[in-house]
Order: sequence, then structure tokens, then C-alpha cells
Amino acid sequence: MTDLTNLTVAQIRDGHRAGDFSAVEVAEAFSANVAAAKALNAFIVETPEHALAAAKQADADRSAGSLKPLSGVPIGMKDLFATNGVQTTAASHMLEGFVPRYESTVSQKLWDAGAGMLGKLNLDQFAMGSSNETSYFGNVISPWKRNDGGNAALAPGGSSGGSSSAIAARLCPAATGTDTGGSIRQPAAFVGISGIKPTYGRCSRWGIVAFASSLDQAGPMARDVRDCAIMLENMAGFDPKDATSLNMAVPNWEAALSSDLKGKKVGIPKEYRLEGIDPEIDAMWDAGIAMLKDAGAEVVEISLPHTKYALPTYYIIAPAEASSNLARYDGVRYGLRDLPEKAGLQDMYAATRADGFGPEVKRRIMIGTYVLSAGFYDAYYTQAQKVRTLIARDFEQAFGVCDVILAPTAPSAAFGLGEKTADPLSMYLNDVFAVPASLAGLPAMSVPAALNREGLPLGLQIIGKAFDEQGVLNAGLAIEQRAGFTARAEKWW
Repeated sequence: MTDLTNLTVAQIRDGHRAGDFSAVEVAEAFSANVAAAKALNAFIVETPEHALAAAKQADADRSAGSLKPLSGVPIGMKDLFATNGVQTTAASHMLEGFVPRYESTVSQKLWDAGAGMLGKLNLDQFAMGSSNETSYFGNVISPWKRNDGGNAALAPGGSSGGSSSAIAARLCPAATGTDTGGSIRQPAAFVGISGIKPTYGRCSRWGIVAFASSLDQAGPMARDVRDCAIMLENMAGFDPKDATSLNMAVPNWEAALSSDLKGKKVGIPKEYRLEGIDPEIDAMWDAGIAMLKDAGAEVVEISLPHTKYALPTYYIIAPAEASSNLARYDGVRYGLRDLPEKAGLQDMYAATRADGFGPEVKRRIMIGTYVLSAGFYDAYYTQAQKVRTLIARDFEQAFGVCDVILAPTAPSAAFGLGEKTADPLSMYLNDVFAVPASLAGLPAMSVPAALNREGLPLGLQIIGKAFDEQGVLNAGLAIEQRAGFTARAEKWW
């Protein structure tokens, strides 16, 4: 029998339905991999019992002829999603030990579809980071190594680094992620898997620990495009508990997958040709253009003139919203309470927040509080919101002449852990290609396209019109089929 942990979500689903193996066998195989890969630090909490219970139910449902869409499929859950009875920490000391008595809408949808949970995945603290180095529970390590013979530990991307590392290392076939400014797409690119951020509002944010409410969006990460479509179908949908949820039917994205792009136009934004970018990134981008031409698409140059302001705009808006959202963690209601001896209320606030938040979270809270302050609100936050509107308008005009946009996912391959932590601005530049789509609320996906000279994955990004996840998935499939990316990390852990 093929190693079950090498199977995709679709292969596990279909093989289980056909009786080729039991769901219990699948759950036990992945749980064994999780237990053997602690060196990667991808999981904060392991829940093999949850995966096994779902697997037993899936096997019973098969016997009864009542299978569900994800019966037999165990997945990883980013530890930003509230899970009933299972610790949910957002990778922070502030929420260490917090066990919700409710389930997030997205995770509940996945359990209702028959999926089981292998565990809660590590991430950058409160989803703030691009390398998974800000977690209170320690760095996640990428399963990939450079081919230079060294043993430098590499970043798996962030904030969904636990998700990306676990999928690439075959610890789970798929996982949930969240994307505020690229936190699904960039880690997917770093480890050679696929990930899609849907249109803002497609997936409910209810039960997800908030970072920046106007930007946060849940999405799937998996080995290939088809698996992302399957996962997204079972994550998306209207939720009356979320005021930003889209009241729209969920399409059957998997059934409509097609790599035939005849009649479609692909936009290439001239502003994304950045000076000083790694030539291998440009070469991969040009190869991706050729792939989409081969799929029948027409390529057109487009202009997104205000995207050059996207990064500073994002790093005003996102910290401002974080400052507001994280004000609730004060030691009074839930989570950590640090109460020094003979301390007053203000002392408790200060001690709790000083101890509970890590350096990157504190940095963003301070930035956010500053730009929201009375003397600087109009100069920074109001101006940033105006620029955000202009960025969204740029995309709207571009989609008047093209159907999807192709760009690199990240400006480089994975970097070594510790290489950029001393320079926050250098770290923030990891999101330069991902942030514009987030500010505009558009669907965007990363698919693996090549290996660089060091043998590390590089990803291409497809950005689509609002609500057109199908167009994004189809273009991603066209690249996936033509790139023929089958490389995987050699096991060292």
C-alpha cells in the first residue's frame, strides 16, 4: 500500500470511499508522523484522540452509506481558531491555558463535514509575523534545507508557519490558515505547497482570535490546488454571527476546476517589477507567464500605480486595528492575569500586558496606538484609509482589462531563522507582493512553481476579482500542471 501520509485530501477521501483503506489507518499514520516530528515544533497541542474519533465515525458512516464530504480526512487547525475543549492560545503567553467552551464557525464546518483534528498548529504570536519566530512556544522550523550542505534552520513563513511546515513534512494533508497580509500565501510559497486567501467575507471570522478585523480572512493550505478547492468548499459560507460574512451561496469549486484558460486575460502589473529583486524571482515569473499562455490565456500589461504605497498603508491600518482588538487582554476578563503584590488596577494592567505580549505584538500595539492618537489620527490612519481605497480602485480598473493577475508570492525564497529578526523593516518587506490583495479584500492564491539555485521552493501568486475564487483556482491549476512541481523536503527530523 502507498504510504498513506503521501496521499492528498482528494486521494484520502476517494480511497476511503472505495474501501482501499480505513479512516482509522489514515488517522493513525498521520498521528505517528506528528509524534515523530516534534523537532519541527509545528504543533502546540496534539489531539490524536480527536482524529481517531472522527476516523471511527467515518468508517461507521461508510458502512452505513452516509459519508460526508471530508470523511476520513484528518487535518491540522491553526491555533488561532477556537476549538471547544481544546486549548487555544494564538501562540501567546496571554492566552496560554485558555480552553474555549465554544467552536469557531470554520472549524465547526470542517468537523460537520467529517474531518478530524490532528492538533493545533503553531503560528506567529497573534498572527503577527512573517517567519513564525514570534511564537511564545518557540520557532517552527521548515522541513526544507538548502542544498549547500549546511544545516541552517529555515523559516517556514508566517504567520501560518505551523500549517505550512506540517503539510510539507506530511504531518497532515491539509490545514487551516489565516491571511491578514499574506499569512497563507507567503508560508505556502516558502515550503512548496498551495494556499488560497478567499474574498474577504467568504469564511466566517467568528471564533478566530482577531488581529486586524478588516483584513483577517481564513483559508485553506494543502498540497495542491484541488485540495484547496475541497477544503474551501467546506470552510466557506454565510454566518449570521459575523457581521462581515458574505450572504452568498458557496460554489462547487472542485467540480468546476479547469486548466483551460482560452478566452481569459492575465494581467502583469508593471509596478511589481521591483528594482534589486532576486533575478530568480523574475525568471520564475516569466516562466509562469509562459505557462498561462500555453494554457490559452492572453497576457496583458496592467498598472497598479498605488500598490507602491501598500506596505506602509498596511503597517498603519493593521497595527491600528490590532491596538484596538488586543485592548481586551487586560487581565480582568480572561487569559493571563499578572498581579504584583500590593498592586493596583493600573499596575495589574501594565504587568499583565508586559508579560503576556511578545516584542513584535508590543511593537505593533505601540504603532497602532500612536497612529490612532488624537494628534496623528488624520495624518496617518485617515490618510492610510484613503490610500487603501485608491489601491482597491486600481485593482477594479485593472480587472476591466484582465480576468486574473499574476505576480510572485514573495520577494525571496525561505530565509534562515534569525536572519531578519534584528531588522523589522526587512521582515515586513516579505509581504510586499501579498499585501495589496489583502487591502483590497480580493481572492489570491500561491502555487509552487520552481526551485531556486539553493534547492528551495518559489511560489507564484494569482489574484482574482472579488468572489471569483474559481478563476483563481483555475489559473493556479494551469500553473500546477505545467510547472510539474513534485519536489519535497528530504526527511531530516
